[in-house]
Amino acid sequence: MLPRALRALVRNTPTVAPVPQRAVLSITGSDAAEFLNGLTAGTTPAQRQNHHYTAFLHAQGRVLYDAFIYAHTTPTGRPGYLVEYDARPSRAPEMIPMLRRYVLRSKVKLRDVTDEYDVWAAWGTEKEAAWETERQWAFTLSGVIEPVWEPEGEWPWGSEPRVVRDRRAVGMGHRLLVPKGDRPQEAATHDVASHDDYYLHRALLGVPEGVDDIVPMGAFPMESNLDIMGGLDFRKGCYVGQELTVRTYHTGQVRKRIHPVIVHAENTNPYETEQLPEDVPSLSPGLDIRPTITRTDDQTPTPRPRGTGVLLSSTRGVGLALLRLEQVDLVKQGRAKFSLTDSGGKPWLVTAYQPHWWPKAPQ
Repeated sequence: MLPRALRALVRNTPTVAPVPQRAVLSITGSDAAEFLNGLTAGTTPAQRQNHHYTAFLHAQGRVLYDAFIYAHTTPTGRPGYLVEYDARPSRAPEMIPMLRRYVLRSKVKLRDVTDEYDVWAAWGTEKEAAWETERQWAFTLSGVIEPVWEPEGEWPWGSEPRVVRDRRAVGMGHRLLVPKGDRPQEAATHDVASHDDYYLHRALLGVPEGVDDIVPMGAFPMESNLDIMGGLDFRKGCYVGQELTVRTYHTGQVRKRIHPVIVHAENTNPYETEQLPEDVPSLSPGLDIRPTITRTDDQTPTPRPRGTGVLLSSTRGVGLALLRLEQVDLVKQGRAKFSLTDSGGKPWLVTAYQPHWWPKAPQ
């Protein structure tokens, strides 16, 4: 449930906003689909016109890039793909040199087309409600959670040219590739918001994205909710990073996940106040979130919490954080609290919550 203090931040009108710092890579050639399928953690659709969301993994199973894959037809009529990803400097190898190592004899051509496209996001229309049906989920003993798409239904991510249905969370809307410097046609009928408003939109829905939230060479795919967001296929054939990912699915245990969080003063309760305080400072990514035991049960001893969480990104007191699930449960039970200290030495409480669409395990 969305805490009361956040309801005023939700944009309920049709909105479109730019998504900055995204790169676009063109992959064409007769082997393009097979090439992508061997390098991404999701299955490249058999129907060449279908888009999808996925991730490129390191050989040891950590995330390098999360990406949208747009099915694309070149001006000469050749089928191919446009890969949209966060290309800001990070510990991950650069995308194009990394992919070129795997080309070998594959008939594919790689080309950076970032200078040709801008990325926008749009949400809040009734049109989206027609295809954004209630989610069904598959739960595993390891804690992995997958969306279940109707096998006979419409392709979940859509097939309209350069428009992806953003199914990472209910309410995300859709994603657009438009010619560089242009505005999408939705700008004529939607409120045009800022990229900060887009971040707030996805943070409220608990959707991590890019190098700040899904830290390259550090993040594991399930801890980053890539399973919940529909970016992983645990039944496909070999791909880079498959071994650890599938082993976790079958015999491991998901112990951490990214959660949306609220940063607030110690004397406020975001479930009771009407709005967040305006004095929350700009918080640096990577701040430790410390769990502290607040209540013990004599009959059920509570061990001292192990490790800390980490604030990945935030704005205006709302953000995304990687937290241990056992500690989140203690906080829900009222037996612990989360806190962090800003760069000025001031302490703040941190409250994690579950968005309305979040998977709920059957009792």
